Amino acid sequence: GMLLFDEDPATLMGRFDAFSETPAFRGLELDRSMTMTGRTYAIGYESDLEEVLFRRPIHNACNAEWPWAIWYPLRREGSFSALSAEEQRTMLMEHGGIGRAYGRADLGHDIRLASFGLDPNDNDFVVALVGRELAPLSKIVEHMRGTKQTSQFIEKMGPFFVGRAVYQNAG
Repeated sequence: GMLLFDEDPATLMGRFDAFSETPAFRGLELDRSMTMTGRTYAIGYESDLEEVLFRRPIHNACNAEWPWAIWYPLRREGSFSALSAEEQRTMLMEHGGIGRAYGRADLGHDIRLASFGLDPNDNDFVVALVGRELAPLSKIVEHMRGTKQTSQFIEKMGPFFVGRAVYQNAG
């Protein structure tokens, strides 16, 4: 797999085209079923947008101490949007609490991207879990499945891409 990011979508696509022409990638075929596209986002409570939108996702994706990753798209049930803001917030806090606990223990860290209108399969988000080891990342997915949000309001998750970084360059 290959992860590319840029602030400018046109530059991003140009980077993909340039990579696909290098000797290391020439002859490989793009598997569209595993292509995941998203954008960083804020939910409105963040005090440092530069951190949330730029620095943290790049740090998490390119941290050499966290070579393992599980990437997957997901789509919520439409009924989630019909819930009150308070009901949504309560569910998201349960979900986020689990993620923060794994992060504090340095067992897993996330990258969350919104995919609304960017994905041919109409997914809402792309999520990545990154960490030192693979097993805790799988445990996060398992633990999250028990939350109300995931168990009752996620229509589809996956396909899952699981891999270990062999090269990282945030430049």
